[in-house]
Amino acid sequence: MFVFQTSLCAASGPVSLVFIVTLATMLMGRGLTYTLLKAQTKGPLPTNYTYIGAGFLPTVKISFGTGTLDVVSIGVAFAAFALIIFSEIKSIRTKKKYGFPDNPLWQSVLKVGVILVIVWFFFYKLSRYNGIPFVLVIMGALVALYHFITSRTVAGRQIYALGGNAKAAKLSGINTGKVFFWVYTNMGILCAIAGIVLSARNASATPKAGDQFEMDAIASCYIGGAATTGGVGTIIGAVVGAFIMGILNNGMSLYGWSTDIQKIVKGAVLLGAVTIDLLSKRKK
Repeated sequence: MFVFQTSLCAASGPVSLVFIVTLATMLMGRGLTYTLLKAQTKGPLPTNYTYIGAGFLPTVKISFGTGTLDVVSIGVAFAAFALIIFSEIKSIRTKKKYGFPDNPLWQSVLKVGVILVIVWFFFYKLSRYNGIPFVLVIMGALVALYHFITSRTVAGRQIYALGGNAKAAKLSGINTGKVFFWVYTNMGILCAIAGIVLSARNASATPKAGDQFEMDAIASCYIGGAATTGGVGTIIGAVVGAFIMGILNNGMSLYGWSTDIQKIVKGAVLLGAVTIDLLSKRKK
């Protein structure tokens, strides 16, 4: 959820202001958490609550090969398949309608093909296990909602306009103060959802849960295409960056690397992503 917050901030305003406000409120909130919980872990939490972070949707199992297959997961995979193809066709038609340059057909086919292979592999693995996790439903709903807001609504365009040039956005009639307020309000809501999901997944609440997650989120956004100057970045890109960071974290853990080495690697990844962004902006 922190990824969505950071991506919204990257789109909505100068990095210095966003970082100062975010870090200040984070430190205040963390200090209050330590004070209220007195560094104690509270748990175990009720089963109905932990279902949010560790539960699965109801499954319909059928025999397949040496095991079983969840029909619900396969149905969602078909729906995702149709949605991806429809979205790509609509994008191509829109570009042709307004005379925008478009990628060659083979590139579009290759891109869609790679995405579909990943989607089918992902849902096939879920169908062979316990089905679709409930937390995946939450993430999917949030991705769809914020992708729609940032790409299809006036409010989303105003966020990008504010991030690209706050003075120009204000002179063009955008109430920049109101936009900033709603962006930070959304950050608070997403932070609350993230806390609920994390505590439900751990079946307990501890003050130190989520430490250093903000650095992973920031790195995910820069890897996903967000710019240090604001006004650039997408929700889908941030999610892709989060998947890359997740794979990196899991890979380092499987290799048995210590947390100290992992921090060095993640710091280098973040530095590299920011450097590439700045160099590309200079060339442009």
